[in-house]
Amino acid sequence: MSTEEETSQISPSSSCSSLPPAFHFIGRKEDIVRAGRLTKLVNGCRDVLVLYHQGQLHAMDMRCYHSSGALQYGDIEEFNGQLCIVCPWHKYKITLAEGEGLYQAVDNPTAKPMRTHWCSKGVKQRIHKVTEVNGDVYVTLNDSTETIESDVYQTERYRAVILKAKTKPKPKN
Repeated sequence: MSTEEETSQISPSSSCSSLPPAFHFIGRKEDIVRAGRLTKLVNGCRDVLVLYHQGQLHAMDMRCYHSSGALQYGDIEEFNGQLCIVCPWHKYKITLAEGEGLYQAVDNPTAKPMRTHWCSKGVKQRIHKVTEVNGDVYVTLNDSTETIESDVYQTERYRAVILKAKTKPKPKN
């Protein structure tokens, strides 16, 4: 799916009351554009990162599929002609359009000079649909039943572990 398909524009005559129930209000577009990024717990079950880059809105699971790095702190860079968010923890590259993990492969490690090329690990990060209506931004959660690696960090069990770690008193010296 292309970035244009990811971000849909509903005609100005549409009213919010006519939105399908799967649309979850995220915020005003002007606020997201100003901030560049916004995170939100959607539908009480999914931590979503919504970001604005080069005139486009994108949404994906907030935690990196590899080790739960906070993607809202990642840089946006282009690799192999694709816009990616780079996880700030381990530098994993995730395409904004599809959620694919990218890596650099080596053709022949004994050849000099070494030649590399970009390859896909497949879809690793769940991407969600963004819709703008009259300046309001909504997300429709990707409800595919296919398991995607970033799903691991969207469970109540994971949240309980994270919250427990945050509220755990630090030992006194």
